[in-house]
Amino acid sequence: MGKYQADAEKLLEFVGGKENIAAVTHCATRMRFVLNDPAKANEKAIEEIPSVKGMFTNAGQFQVIIGNDVSTFYNDFSAISGIEGVSKEQGKALAKQNQNPLQRAIAVLAEIFTPLLPAIIVGGLILGFRNLLEGVQIAALGQKIVDGVAATNVDGTPIYQTIVDVSQFWSGVNSFLWLPGEAIFHFLPVGITWSITRKMGTTQILGIVLGITLVSPQLLNAYAVNSTAAADIPFWDFGFAHVNMIGYQAQVIPAMLAGFTLVYLEKFFRPRIPEAISMIFVPLFSLLPAIFFAHTILGPIGWKIGTGISYVVNAGLESPISWLFSAIFGAVYAPLVITGLHHTTLAIDAQLIADFGTTNLWPMIALSNIAQGAAVFAVLFLHRTDTKEKEISLPSGISSWLGVTEPAMFGINLKYVYPFVAAMIGSGIAGMFSNIMGVRANAIGVGGLPGILAINGNIGGGWFAFTIAMAIAIVVPFILTIVFRQRGWFNKIDRVGEQAVAAGDAVDVPVAVEATPETTASNEVVTEELFATVNGTVIGISEVNDPVFAQKMMGDGFAIQPTDIHVFSPVTGTITSVFDTQHAIGILTPAGAEVLVHMGLDTVELKGAPFTVKVKAGDNVTSETELAEMDLEAVIAAGKATDIVTVITNADRVAGLTVTLGEATAKTPIGRAEILS
Repeated sequence: MGKYQADAEKLLEFVGGKENIAAVTHCATRMRFVLNDPAKANEKAIEEIPSVKGMFTNAGQFQVIIGNDVSTFYNDFSAISGIEGVSKEQGKALAKQNQNPLQRAIAVLAEIFTPLLPAIIVGGLILGFRNLLEGVQIAALGQKIVDGVAATNVDGTPIYQTIVDVSQFWSGVNSFLWLPGEAIFHFLPVGITWSITRKMGTTQILGIVLGITLVSPQLLNAYAVNSTAAADIPFWDFGFAHVNMIGYQAQVIPAMLAGFTLVYLEKFFRPRIPEAISMIFVPLFSLLPAIFFAHTILGPIGWKIGTGISYVVNAGLESPISWLFSAIFGAVYAPLVITGLHHTTLAIDAQLIADFGTTNLWPMIALSNIAQGAAVFAVLFLHRTDTKEKEISLPSGISSWLGVTEPAMFGINLKYVYPFVAAMIGSGIAGMFSNIMGVRANAIGVGGLPGILAINGNIGGGWFAFTIAMAIAIVVPFILTIVFRQRGWFNKIDRVGEQAVAAGDAVDVPVAVEATPETTASNEVVTEELFATVNGTVIGISEVNDPVFAQKMMGDGFAIQPTDIHVFSPVTGTITSVFDTQHAIGILTPAGAEVLVHMGLDTVELKGAPFTVKVKAGDNVTSETELAEMDLEAVIAAGKATDIVTVITNADRVAGLTVTLGEATAKTPIGRAEILS
């Protein structure tokens, strides 16, 4: 009888039986099911299975958290069910049957823009800093002089000098920073067409070439089209027809239409052209028509569609009922993040900037980040005596104020519900105020408190109005969270199946999924020292961008954002398992702690390519033992996060865990775990 046969039989029954399973696979920590009818899964009964640590549904997959012994569980499940597993990629493909057309479209959009986010965020910071240098008039620097005359506005008020007006150094810095700023935003179509070919599994260099043809210097720059007379627009003369030579700098929809056209042309020709000549003719027959269609049909149509969308959004935010439009958007943006629909706003924001030079949508997104963080800090205040919750809520709140809201929402606010509602209301009020005051952003990608760097200080209420809006986004959610808790409003629902908070209940409920056991006289507590696995920055596990780790479904631990390829053991112990895909290693300590070292996030689908494991099952290890090498560039190129996560998976044995956050050097002590032996 297999170790998990009894639990596997129960799981098979509770997911609806063999006939309800379209596909099953597993990664380092969880079973991944594609169910024919997800409603047949008995989640309450599944939670009661001893080896199950939690569950959630994502992208059409029903995922059951088992732990680092999932491969053994999977083998037992396969034996009793008679179902052979599929690859993760096949599982994802089959999972689409549980998604409606809108969800599929949003998933595609997310997979296109997610690899571009690091560049967009950096570009937003750069443009925000340039805005500070060249856009902020400072009275203390004196009035601006033009041709020996003091400059004034049309109403006679003085125009003051900016930093670049008085400092040659900062003027040079400002000019230099335009280089990466232009590369990121003006040439955004190159990134989009590359990302589409990458996502669709076609030739990526062709996507890059196609993107370059949309922004070539030979074309009339998109920003100059509106100011150029029709007769002066250059064109290609084919004798029987003229085609305007117009660029699509910063345009989103034309690039997407062109990218998908290239992908489907390549997929059409590749199986139809003999392999001996496919290297020549597949690229030729795919790329040239895609370029032609992009400049004759798709580009002009896409430009009109994108412009139409941006004008509708802009008109709504500047209409007589703009207060209602902005209040609704500010309130519902956080729920959009849950559904994934927020990815659509990135494209709209980019188009607004392309058409108007600024966007009135992004300031409200930054305010939503701030509101979610404020609600988390209110929960921290209410539960200030709960040290366990502090470990989760403090880094989650800080992360949200820096623009990353998922840990705050999924780790705290959605768990209790009332802080999430409070944040929505506060975000709606702040967004309404911001839009009424005419606040607009020059760039996107910089959210939370740093979002003020992206605000145009010379339009509407500028920085002053946005500062007030930020204060609203902090104060209102904080107060409402406390009020809702005291009144017992919105706090009866528990999103992840833990103990619900009763109306008026003054008891603080721990956030962690795994409860910390009480130490009794019969328990001996052994302290295990924890070591840095790699050179890099230590972060709390709740900051990891994966709900299974962030919500501690697998157990408590820490993560390191690496700056080095050499990965060492976080504990002294014995290697119990090395996963076939090389991305995860199990270790058992002398005190009985089961430790999982997980290299990168969602890296199981890389099939071991970026990893070189240096140990095997049965090896004894210490903090001086190198477990593996991880090719950081390969992981990043695959669109995966490089976080190295260390988790103690038998959470029932953990009486306490402390870790020092910040910069760390591999093999050095960074914390300790109290283990019940």
